[in-house]
Amino acid sequence: MLQLRTRGTDGGAELLKGVPGQRTATVTPAPAPAPAPAAAAPDAAPGRMQGPVRRRTGRLGRAGRLLPTPAGTPFTFGYALVLLATSIFAEYGDPGTVAGLLHASSTDVAHLSRTPLLVLVASALWVAGGLLSPYAIGFVFVLTALERRIGAWRTAAVFLVGHVVATLATEIPVALSVLAGHLPDTSLHRLDYGISFGLMASVGALAGLLTPVARGLVLAWVSVMLLQDLVAFEDPLTNWGHPLALAVGAGCGPLLRRAGRRI
Repeated sequence: MLQLRTRGTDGGAELLKGVPGQRTATVTPAPAPAPAPAAAAPDAAPGRMQGPVRRRTGRLGRAGRLLPTPAGTPFTFGYALVLLATSIFAEYGDPGTVAGLLHASSTDVAHLSRTPLLVLVASALWVAGGLLSPYAIGFVFVLTALERRIGAWRTAAVFLVGHVVATLATEIPVALSVLAGHLPDTSLHRLDYGISFGLMASVGALAGLLTPVARGLVLAWVSVMLLQDLVAFEDPLTNWGHPLALAVGAGCGPLLRRAGRRI
């Protein structure tokens, strides 16, 4: 029997009413939409990983501030490079040349009476004991901390004042003692160089910028070491010059505290 059908609007066969023997219409269902792909799990929140990294970076930054940098502490950084160069030369240079330069840089009475400005500057270009001496290590940390608080020019001024005052205060009595006949003429030519007087003045100045408790601890610790040197009395002039330089630096405390607050 002829089977009649019409096309439905949905694409399936539509049966005709009243006509027997028609095949059952099959309507193909529309395919179900594919499920949307699951969203990728978001990465861990950035803030959760930044905490340890930030803390680690902060610790490194604080540790880095203990050392001199060209931008942050130009005076200490440049001075440290000069001391590094002279120390290497003193260690590996010709011994005769090194000895001649050290004697020419000495702030003894003979040199101070002839070329005071030259030897006062030249004597501060050498480190007694070399790069691994306590003076060299203390120089880096103490002057860096001081310069970060009061600036380059004030730090240079503190160092220079302590160096000059302590040098003159220890050498002038030698000259007077030689004139009075209490010391031989050879005392006019003693070898005297180094950064220790300027360093001690910087320690005193830095202590003056600390809290009262920290200031007392620093000054007490340094004073004990200087007292031990005085008891040993191996180098009387230097041993007396160190406490004097420390007192000079500490005496600058009130002025430096006001300057530090303005920076």
